[in-house]
Amino acid sequence: MQKRHIGNRTVSAVGLGAMPLSTKDPRPSPDEAAAVVHAALDAGVTLIDTADAYSHTDADFGHNEELVARALASYGSVGDVLVATKGGHTRRGAEWELDGSPAYLRRACEASLRRLGVEAIGLYQFHRPDPATPWEESMGALRELVDDGMVQLAGISNADVGQIDAAREIVGDALVSVQNQFSPGWRSSADELAHCAEHGLAFLPWSPFGGVSAAKSLGSTAAEFAAVADELGASVYQVTVAWHLAQADVVLPIPGASRTESITDSAAGSELHLAPEHLARLNAA
Repeated sequence: MQKRHIGNRTVSAVGLGAMPLSTKDPRPSPDEAAAVVHAALDAGVTLIDTADAYSHTDADFGHNEELVARALASYGSVGDVLVATKGGHTRRGAEWELDGSPAYLRRACEASLRRLGVEAIGLYQFHRPDPATPWEESMGALRELVDDGMVQLAGISNADVGQIDAAREIVGDALVSVQNQFSPGWRSSADELAHCAEHGLAFLPWSPFGGVSAAKSLGSTAAEFAAVADELGASVYQVTVAWHLAQADVVLPIPGASRTESITDSAAGSELHLAPEHLARLNAA
């Protein structure tokens, strides 16, 4: 497994997106979910991405954080694992809502600390801009969480270039990552990716295969990726992971998985070499 950096932490180049373990319907059983996390760790994954809002409804808010905490506790030594969680999304029933107010973010962080069973969160990310709260206020709250020792490293998600720069100014060196949607079929965050590479911020593509439903048909919707996979004797998912990693050395894809086979296959993509001609074809696809 390749290694890459998020701030001062060295982690696996490929992470595990734990969201499907809580949001799929039906969910994997608790034992099946733990097995997915354990398979990721066995494959060398040391970055796990979760969020407080990864649940079915507001009734089980925090489900994914609790699941990840239990799975890590049952594995053994996980001292080198970086757990990245997020706050700022809320749920009303099954609907997704937003609250980026400083008071809410502090309460959310405190609750995440309890669910994860840690004294400080390794990487805490503001989940999504809240139109009702000025961006600068949300970023100030994120900075305070770092200053108060509740958060070791800070990140933002679903942010544009202007918001990234504002966050850099307010949060300072504690800001280490940006998590935006990016995949073969969704490249609208290419400018943000390049901006992160320029400024040394980790870029974590969410839904790197296009999302839970789209991932199943990646081989047909991303035809050039499937063609390269056939030529290399690899899966289309491994080729997609390798393509992400080739975009810049700050990129760390976090593919979601609800089966052990899925995360094992994705992790293997970190060792797949794409020749320049392959990369040129995929970038042009």
